[in-house]
Amino acid sequence: MSEAVVLRGIGRTFAGRRPIAALDGIDLTVRAGEFVTLFGPSGSGKSTLLRIIAGLERADAGTVQVLGGPPREAARRKDIGWVPQNAALLPWARVRTNAGLSALVNRRADRSSHPQRVPQDVDGILAEVGLADFADARPGQLSGGMQQRAALARVFVQGAPLLLMDEPFSALDEITRSSVRLQLLDLWERHRKTVVFVTHSAEEAALLSDRVIVLSPRPGRITAEIEVPIPRPRADCAADSDAVRAVEREITAALRAGASG
Repeated sequence: MSEAVVLRGIGRTFAGRRPIAALDGIDLTVRAGEFVTLFGPSGSGKSTLLRIIAGLERADAGTVQVLGGPPREAARRKDIGWVPQNAALLPWARVRTNAGLSALVNRRADRSSHPQRVPQDVDGILAEVGLADFADARPGQLSGGMQQRAALARVFVQGAPLLLMDEPFSALDEITRSSVRLQLLDLWERHRKTVVFVTHSAEEAALLSDRVIVLSPRPGRITAEIEVPIPRPRADCAADSDAVRAVEREITAALRAGASG
């Protein structure tokens, strides 16, 4: 299996009167098609690391390779899809337009050197996320969970081989969150993108991931890498199943050990 993301010796310090070391000595390889979750306490640098992979921030130390080259090259080709904490939909545009936004703003993106990015049919993806009947609605007419489904549709329509997700379900209530993450599982099974996902939920990490990377409190260092042995597909796997709970306990124990180490 090829390597989608390779991080070696990554460090990041924010300058100021009192410099803040956010990350230190991060070594991580994410294989193509793998679902990897970054898990750790607030301030452990999870989102900073995601932004470095995306090319939105520069590391102060170490090297970053994304899809075989610098992150900014992958971003220029639109080979990186980003899902933020909120849906970030255009309020005046209909759901179909929001979901197909990448085709409108990325017309000049160069696909010649990375043919893995294959844009998908907007209406087909909207049907996959259960929004076919709301394609002509505007975001204000949707519930929070439906808005987040539209955001997921947008990133899968883009067709990027690498998806970066920064706590995309954190603003949702627990019932809606459970439903939308199962929707993500189903989409991932169908399209098999490489995903790097950030969450504060051990349950969510256990249910979604192939591998969970546990970070220490600031400065963030990798203290554990937990392989998730639960067979796929998992769309019908209950979050409170014995298998998920066992992995959840392992993640929580690793977090506590890293915090006290």
